[in-house]
Amino acid sequence: MHLTGRCYCGDVHYEIDGELEAQFQCHCRECSYITGGNANIVMVFSQEDFKYTKGTPSHFSRPDLENPVKRFFCPNCGTAIGTISPSRPKSMIVKVGTLDDRSVFNSAAAIFTCDKQEYQYIPEGVPAFDKRPPAKTD
Repeated sequence: MHLTGRCYCGDVHYEIDGELEAQFQCHCRECSYITGGNANIVMVFSQEDFKYTKGTPSHFSRPDLENPVKRFFCPNCGTAIGTISPSRPKSMIVKVGTLDDRSVFNSAAAIFTCDKQEYQYIPEGVPAFDKRPPAKTD
């Protein structure tokens, strides 16, 4: 899969060349902060398959947490680009809204629905999980 994306102002661009690892919507409280109230709509790729092609994003990690996520954003317009999470340390969790072609997203799950608000939408037929889904066993 080849995808490209950017921030709102165009100062930061990226591209992805690799296989999709996951795609989902997260309703956790932390994601609601980052999105301004909605679920966080994301696609997950290997960090090796993700690269910035223009600009350098800023990043933020909460200093009060032992194992925080690292959030990347445009230093000019503030657009959230993606996240590296301790739960997926070798993956880049990309915000779908920054993709040039957002139509590639197809939610495979809704997670942390324990924090979901009435105004947040989960499409019919999408599996929903109170927290994270059970780990896959091969």
